[in-house]
Amino acid sequence: MPAAPELAARLLACASVTPARGPVFDALESMLVPLGFTCHRFIAGNAVENCLAIRPGPPGSRHFAFAGHLDVVPAGEGWSGDAFVPEVRGPLLYGRGAVDMKGAIACFVAACASIPADAGTISLIITGDEEGEAIHGTRALIAWMSERAIRPDLCLVGEPTSVHRLGDTMKIGRRGSVNLWLEVAGREGHVAYPHLADNPAPRLVALLAELDALVLDGGTDWFQPSNLEITEIAIGNPATNVIPGRASARISIRFNDLHTGQALADRVAAIAARHGGTARAVISGEPFLTAPGAFSQLVADAVQAEVGLVPEASTSGGTSDARFLTALCPVIELGLNNATMHKRDEAVALDDLHALTNIYRRVAAAALEPGVAA
Repeated sequence: MPAAPELAARLLACASVTPARGPVFDALESMLVPLGFTCHRFIAGNAVENCLAIRPGPPGSRHFAFAGHLDVVPAGEGWSGDAFVPEVRGPLLYGRGAVDMKGAIACFVAACASIPADAGTISLIITGDEEGEAIHGTRALIAWMSERAIRPDLCLVGEPTSVHRLGDTMKIGRRGSVNLWLEVAGREGHVAYPHLADNPAPRLVALLAELDALVLDGGTDWFQPSNLEITEIAIGNPATNVIPGRASARISIRFNDLHTGQALADRVAAIAARHGGTARAVISGEPFLTAPGAFSQLVADAVQAEVGLVPEASTSGGTSDARFLTALCPVIELGLNNATMHKRDEAVALDDLHALTNIYRRVAAAALEPGVAA
């Protein structure tokens, strides 16, 4: 089995801009089948490909899962080379998805190659829809697995969590996310005759001022304070002498485990109603926490054994598919350095790919030991 850098290069050569399907999954399957995995691939939502690759262990053995995504964000402009032609320059491997997160998936595969088949069941839960809408990806995989009573005991997601050095941060939870579209209706009219119109803009401004002044909480032991941000204000009035008939805005709330998405949506809707407006919510995910325990300790032990540091347990950052996977089993995220993710000239250190392979091997081997809890 080739080492992680070569496996990563094979994945990077596939231009799998979200939603991903086809060649990049062919490449992954070609790596896993020789290792004894069966790859169950299916298309969801007519565009997104998903794959559960599973290598069963002895009856009654534990089941450990790696999880991640093969889709990437668009390359953008300004690369020093071709974003989808992987290139090693000095100590780095360049290509879109090198750290987010084809590099980690390559490390999954390389790690599995050195774990005996009789150690237990190992699976890779891989989607092509994490960087996009995340509707037909991991959620569809979870539904597919649930229908077949497939449930891991523990799961590690390979998102690029490291900040300064490989292994310095692992994510044991994430905040939830809800976006709300606000609208205040009025009655258009000539600005010279305001008594014949009803301007919705002042009411929208008052609504946003009240929302902006909210203090949702002061944070918890493991989560930073929830925050509400105004992300768009729109009236769309091209005329200078017309009072608009409607005004709208959008807000985004990232929230900790003191709240639920629906409770926050209801709270905002009630405030909007007082100002004569409406609120439409889309809840992207609820907060989750894998409380520090045996699972986080074995991850920390693996990191320390390979790179000599103890990772910080964090819940910072945006959302990831871990928010869905937590419905299956306890989940922790650990991956490569995130300094170049979503940027031009995204690159991963070759040494980090080798070290992360060994970390993942240690994590999986320890997680498959009988009696390991979360």
